[in-house]
Amino acid sequence: MKRKICVVITARPSYSRVKTVLLAIKEHPKLELQLVIAGSALLDRYGNTLDFIEKDGFTVNEKVFMVLEGENKTAMAKTTGLGVMELSNVFYNLQPDAVLTIADRFETIATSIAASYQNIPLIHLQGGEVTGNIDEKVRHANTKLADIHFVTSEDAKIRVEKMGEDPAYVFNTGCPSIDIAAEALKSPNLDFNPFDKYGGVGDRFLYKKDYLVVMQHPVTNEYDKAKGNVLKTLRVIDDLGIPTFWFWPNVDAGADGTSNGIRSYREINKPEKIHFFKNMEPFDFLKLLINSKCLIGNSSVGIRECSFLGVPVVNIGTRQNRRLRGENIIDVDYSENAIKDAINIQLSSPKNVKSNIYGNGDSGNKIAEILAEIQLRFHKTIMY
Repeated sequence: MKRKICVVITARPSYSRVKTVLLAIKEHPKLELQLVIAGSALLDRYGNTLDFIEKDGFTVNEKVFMVLEGENKTAMAKTTGLGVMELSNVFYNLQPDAVLTIADRFETIATSIAASYQNIPLIHLQGGEVTGNIDEKVRHANTKLADIHFVTSEDAKIRVEKMGEDPAYVFNTGCPSIDIAAEALKSPNLDFNPFDKYGGVGDRFLYKKDYLVVMQHPVTNEYDKAKGNVLKTLRVIDDLGIPTFWFWPNVDAGADGTSNGIRSYREINKPEKIHFFKNMEPFDFLKLLINSKCLIGNSSVGIRECSFLGVPVVNIGTRQNRRLRGENIIDVDYSENAIKDAINIQLSSPKNVKSNIYGNGDSGNKIAEILAEIQLRFHKTIMY
């Protein structure tokens, strides 16, 4: 009998983080994939990740609508509570042998609670890392609820073990998102027209030669500053006059402020060389990055995939504080002069400063092999 592994995807970035794991589980003769799509991954305003998942050939077992409007701290807490209730029913009906939760977004704790309280073995991907906001608490809480840990670096592995987790159940498999990056490098040419394929809004420009990519999210413990922060970046990018592909923020506390800042700036200033997108397929997005001059913002893609790809990054603010990073990154605060200076430095620097700190591109298969053979358990001995 195949071992049923239920994977819960709650947001746009989570799919690219776990796509190769889904493929490896689906194709493994000893495993059966159960796929649950929830949270903002189902919302069209954030790019409706469900469309890409189904296009890639995955069967979705359950859909969980759990996002409350508001995009503030209270809405985040209520969304998480609703997620616990809804996912508890999903797990009761699917009867998985184990549940996999991804990383550290606020709603992932709902997956962990719903599985743990029903004595279902919990697998956590990307534990042991450190950052500068509410994700820090959620990530470590997921670690303490989880029974099996797939971490992305030796640094993270050491940290999880120091938290008292059994070393026999902590595995450094690298980050599955690097698997996709490695595949993208095999055919790196920008072989699609972003405007024709994904629509979006804003100016259409010549993009084949030099362009920037921006992905800036609100910081949950600085959510009241989200609009002001994104306006600073917008003014810098607009002033530079370099063609730019700008991506919409994740659903977090402060996302309304970030979105409002983008809309108001676009309507008032009508920037000529900035085009805005909700989402892209993972391979297309990585090809866009590979051919860009620089990524600007505060997304973890700048820390992970861009370090592997050698794409220069200007990382703004505290969202990625203390996360392990390569030499492709310049860190700055929310100062327009600092952001502009860092971009100019990156534009004049050579590309291809690459790093394998998050893996070599074989994470998905490693994870599936371990899941097929490891002894599953829903209780653990803390190794203090």
